[in-house]
Amino acid sequence: ALRALCLAGLGAAIGGGAADQCSWRGSGLSQEAGSVEQLSLHCAEGSLEWLYPMGALRLRLAPRLPPTSAAVKGGSPPHITACIKPTGTFRGAQLYLEREGVLELLLPEAPRPHARCFSWLPQEKVALFLQATPHPDISRRIAAFRYELRGDWLAHPALPAASLGTEGACRPCNDTEILMAICTSDFVIRGSIRSVSNDAELQESIIGVSATRIHRQKFPLFQAGGRLGWPVGSIRTPLRCGVKPGPGTFLFTGWLHFGEAWLSCAPRYRDFQRIYEGAQRTRQNPCEFPVD
Repeated sequence: ALRALCLAGLGAAIGGGAADQCSWRGSGLSQEAGSVEQLSLHCAEGSLEWLYPMGALRLRLAPRLPPTSAAVKGGSPPHITACIKPTGTFRGAQLYLEREGVLELLLPEAPRPHARCFSWLPQEKVALFLQATPHPDISRRIAAFRYELRGDWLAHPALPAASLGTEGACRPCNDTEILMAICTSDFVIRGSIRSVSNDAELQESIIGVSATRIHRQKFPLFQAGGRLGWPVGSIRTPLRCGVKPGPGTFLFTGWLHFGEAWLSCAPRYRDFQRIYEGAQRTRQNPCEFPVD
């Protein structure tokens, strides 16, 4: 019945039109039972909030992403990667990934607040399908989530979502990855590890970092407040990587994921200096970077 409802919605929108925007908010009370409302969002990030879910929503994600260096001539075609993170009060619906007409459950009703990620090639037909779950009462339920889309996540050495197959997320970055990370990461922070705490439920480790120099940060992740006035902040990494606190100065690089910093490469600073100065001598450094 679910597959029939999904395929029935492919033709035309019922109860609503496509919206060229980043986020959508609406109520199932305005939908007819058994209807499928068609939506289309065209941003790299945004949110969806569905109050009193009824019937179904079919959401097409079509971001206008900038070209990515992941598309190398003769290499694999570039992928698009989406991550979905439900709110802690996600109720009243189940979320499916629809790929070439086949449905895969992404979020059951009342899911744990984990991000789920998936990737596809530009020519593949992909959509999200929200199916309202029947309830005997009309209690207030909200199916809400945030989404992020990137065209280059698969090229990153580390990712927070297990659904992307992150076997290599815990291995040390090689020299080429380190040099690319300082040029392209959302943040580049020189500093030391203050603490490491583990969240067993989220399967994440949170690294407390004291920064001695902020080379780049997309948002103010690190702010003054630490001992001796150094900026402090936290960086996340998968729990299975087994991060331990240790002495020394590191160069932390990584990406923003739903407003949180996630670790990519973190060489000891003296090792980074050696790698960068060697690349400079052979003119193979991809960008200029200040080295003390």
